[in-house]
Amino acid sequence: MKSTRRKFITTTVALAAGTAVASAMPMIDQKEEWPVIHHVFFWLKNPGSIEDRDKLVAGVKTLSKIETIKKLRVGVVASTEKRDVVDNSWAVSELMFFSDLAGQATYQTHPIHLEFIKNCSHLWEKVIVYDAIDA
Repeated sequence: MKSTRRKFITTTVALAAGTAVASAMPMIDQKEEWPVIHHVFFWLKNPGSIEDRDKLVAGVKTLSKIETIKKLRVGVVASTEKRDVVDNSWAVSELMFFSDLAGQATYQTHPIHLEFIKNCSHLWEKVIVYDAIDA
């Protein structure tokens, strides 16, 4: 019994020490890796249509084939707490990361992007784009 208790205490102390070390480690800095951020929000023409939303999500995911996009995240509205500062009026979002502004410019005129617009623009009523670069 004493041996089991000692192992438990030793393990607990080691885990606590490891957690303290891990929490003191800095987070990964993406500033050097992908400093250009392109965030787009889409409002559907038929906001209640899950089918249209899913078609748009599928269309956005085709953009991942563009070589200058380093990371692509596609999202739909989360069921989070309703607050005055939260805008959940949109339906689909895309969050892209690029190594540089030239890569983002390449994306804008890339045939896959132009094909996405041609195939999916009938689904949205409004689009807002936020472009940012790490400060």
